[in-house]
Amino acid sequence: MPAKRNPNKFVYRGIVFTGLTARSLFRVPVIPSGLENLPAEEEIRGLNRTVVPGKGAVVAITHFGYLDFAFAELLMWRKLKVHMRFLVTKKATKKKFVKAVCDWCEHVVVDRADGAAAYKESVEKLRGGDYLAVLPEAGVSRSFTVRQLKTGAVRMAAEAGVPIIPVSVWGGHRMLTRGHGLSIKAAWKNPVRVHVGEMIRVETDADVVEETRRLQEELQEGIDYCIDTYPVTPEPGAWWMPRSRGGSAMAVEEQQILDAADREKYKITG
Repeated sequence: MPAKRNPNKFVYRGIVFTGLTARSLFRVPVIPSGLENLPAEEEIRGLNRTVVPGKGAVVAITHFGYLDFAFAELLMWRKLKVHMRFLVTKKATKKKFVKAVCDWCEHVVVDRADGAAAYKESVEKLRGGDYLAVLPEAGVSRSFTVRQLKTGAVRMAAEAGVPIIPVSVWGGHRMLTRGHGLSIKAAWKNPVRVHVGEMIRVETDADVVEETRRLQEELQEGIDYCIDTYPVTPEPGAWWMPRSRGGSAMAVEEQQILDAADREKYKITG
């Protein structure tokens, strides 16, 4: 096994600036809301957020497209200069470049067949003051509604004693998602809505299942708000709209069947 590379904040910033440049080149308007729900007591000096033990947070992000995490990351960087740590699948890190980026940026590699080690590392990072980005749906939602969440985000927040920041992203899936590849036409001037919900604080003795349901509801409320305020009117039967909104996205029942098959694959691929 190759030696682990030392963390390098300039690699993280390079990735962020590359994302900002791409957004500018494709003239993608990112429309935020709920910014008043972000932590107000962070100490920021220039491009540096002061990392203080006990001041971390779980950032729970919806997952309808492959770029949703990037828009959430850019928002957190712009407002708080946060170097978010992401949970990256073991399968993805089989590519040497991805593994190198994970080392430099201090991301957490998670084996979806056995996540105990990643969970422990995540809690340690949260206690140390890091912001940990989590996609609690554990896969892309093909119905474009928030799927039933895994309990990990809530359990980590409760154990580390940090809040959960719900972030709902809408519109990014029109650019790149499962079954729809990236193209200049799809990305060009495509608006993306990002809504930050009210922070959720979980007590150590809270009902994890109930709190996870609460997080799911808040993320879906954020998505509903984003759809209601989205500056593009969809055509009838638009593929990128959920069926409950007159679109032709996959039905929730069909998605559940395919999700179960995916979970069996994860036991092999990690």
